[in-house]
Amino acid sequence: MSSSTIDQIKNLLDSLLGLNGRAASFDESTALLGNVPELDSMAVVTIITSLEEQFGIMVDDDEISAETFETLGSLTEFVDRKLAEA
Repeated sequence: MSSSTIDQIKNLLDSLLGLNGRAASFDESTALLGNVPELDSMAVVTIITSLEEQFGIMVDDDEISAETFETLGSLTEFVDRKLAEA
C-alpha cells in the first residue's frame, strides 16, 4: 500500500467531507462506512469522481461495493489496484 496514495486519499476525504483535519489521524484500519457520519451515499459518488480526477483512473459502477469503502486501507488498495491496471 503506497503511503503517498493513502496520504492523498486522507487529504481528499478531509477536504470533500469537511472533516477539519480529522482524516489526518486515520490509518489503514480506520473504518469509513458507518464510522464517518459525513460519508453517505452522495459523498461516495463525489469521492469516486474526485479519485478518478486526482489519480487519472476510471471506476465502473460495478467495481464499487461497501467493501471498497469499508476502511481507509480497502479504499487505498482499490485505488492502488486501479493505478496498476492503468
